[in-house]
Amino acid sequence: MPAFSGFPGGKVPLIPVPAPFFSQLLPDIDSLEELKVILYTFWFLDHQEGEYRYITRRDFTEDELLSNSLDEAALAQGLQLALEHGLLLEARQPGSDQVYYFLNSPRGRAAAQLTRDGKWKPGGHQAAQLVYERPNIFRLYEEHIGPLTPLMSDSLKEAETLYPADWIIDAFRLAVHKNARNWRYIEAILRSWQEKGRHETDQRGNQEDYRQYGEGEFADFIEH
Repeated sequence: MPAFSGFPGGKVPLIPVPAPFFSQLLPDIDSLEELKVILYTFWFLDHQEGEYRYITRRDFTEDELLSNSLDEAALAQGLQLALEHGLLLEARQPGSDQVYYFLNSPRGRAAAQLTRDGKWKPGGHQAAQLVYERPNIFRLYEEHIGPLTPLMSDSLKEAETLYPADWIIDAFRLAVHKNARNWRYIEAILRSWQEKGRHETDQRGNQEDYRQYGEGEFADFIEH
């Protein structure tokens, strides 16, 4: 697994976590499975709407990214520990085998009791999905080069329509590596890939890319 490259700059979505989780609960959690279950629950419930929010076992298993590191057995263990520690509450409708999990908060406790009493029936909800957020070209520019101007915004918009998103990200990465933090350098790389074919540099690997784009026609764009 590659090392985490760091949190991006600018506005990033935040997930609220109750402060008592850190002071009263986290010191007693020694199971990675339980930690994954409860953190995913915080994230999932924050993406729901409505007065009463819940999560089901299916919501966990249908998320491809989560299920890659949390199989059925690990999920069962994580849920059981979260219930034993009082992080989560479970409830079923009368006469139903479907289990709903609620956060052990005032609203969650009320929803769990109403569910058990048959006074509130959880409706269908669309499962949220963990996604890798791609930085767009404007954020990449502001993070690695500087403030945007109206003219530069137009140039970036045009580049977004001309080049694949992966190319743009890789071109910015090359620019940072070579300390060539200017749009002319990045645009030159993208134009070269478009004219000569990106597959050639892909086959050579990153180190060859770094050498190639630090020499010859690209050298004038690099700060020494």
